[in-house]
Amino acid sequence: MNSIGRNYQITLIGSSHGNLVGVVIDGVPVARKINTDLINKALSRRKPGQSKITTDRKEDDRLIIETGILNGVTTGGPIVAYVRNADIDSSYYDEIVDTPRPGHADYPAKIKYNNAHDHRGGGRFSGRMTIGLVIAGEIARQILSENNINVVAYTKSIGAIEANVVNTAREFIYGNIIRTADPASIDEQVGLIMSLKREGDSCGGIVECIIDGLPVAVGEPFFDSIESRIAHMIFSIPAVKGIEFGSGFNASKMLGSEHNDPLTLEEGRIRTIGNNAGGILGGLSNGMQVIFRTAFKPTSSIKLLQKTVDIERNKEVDLKVRGRHDPCIVPRAVPVVDASTCCVLLDLMIEGGFLR
Repeated sequence: MNSIGRNYQITLIGSSHGNLVGVVIDGVPVARKINTDLINKALSRRKPGQSKITTDRKEDDRLIIETGILNGVTTGGPIVAYVRNADIDSSYYDEIVDTPRPGHADYPAKIKYNNAHDHRGGGRFSGRMTIGLVIAGEIARQILSENNINVVAYTKSIGAIEANVVNTAREFIYGNIIRTADPASIDEQVGLIMSLKREGDSCGGIVECIIDGLPVAVGEPFFDSIESRIAHMIFSIPAVKGIEFGSGFNASKMLGSEHNDPLTLEEGRIRTIGNNAGGILGGLSNGMQVIFRTAFKPTSSIKLLQKTVDIERNKEVDLKVRGRHDPCIVPRAVPVVDASTCCVLLDLMIEGGFLR
């Protein structure tokens, strides 16, 4: 399935080394002002070649909108938006079509699609497919902001190096190449990534996301709870291996008396003391900050020698992956988590009748 969302529905189009990559968006609220400069700014935050810790692939990633927005206003029709692929070298992928890269989807995709899939650069399994999520997410963000809802994601850890949460202003987060909320962690985390880049290895990390201003009772239990919908979207992002809300897995080590968040009144508003629930109770938002963390695996394409199988010859072989790859995808994944979350929230806000 290439589509997700019920009321704000997005369909990803294109492939990593095809002519284009982008999105078709249906169900966009009509007569909403959309700033396309902000969409281009969002795309620049995930594009390749933006700093010394990212891949060397260079793409302009300039937004092209074919339909759905006229004179800066949504028309009510589907939005078709994409970027062109330019800096493409597919020759290497033709060489390894029968030798699946460890950690990639090459082998199961080859079996599922009977060799008919686009294998170049990972095709539709590539992280480049997240461009469509960023476009749709930025449009959703601008509509959500009219309802005083703010979403911000940032790097919580790179490898084993944890960061504190000091400054969650978007200007600060996107003003540093790690996309962290902690200025004290930048140098150490950059140092780790650069060291791994020289060694031909890679690492993963964790992205944390905070949602502010969400009304109470957003979500559609049982199977469309707010956690369910966010998790579905986030797990669709390439390289994601885990997600947790609030206290997450640490809740299993706590007592009920420790984990429960007592209710209180603050200036006449019902709030909770503490937020182990991560802003969600029974699959519904409870008026507190919604907080979740997403775990990303190390980049699968590394330059070290690895074992694989030549499927055509039915023989074990050694493989040294060539090409241009991020030693750590986490900094470029931050705007993807951010945007993907906005898509889900707008979908649920429309469904629940919360949207102004």
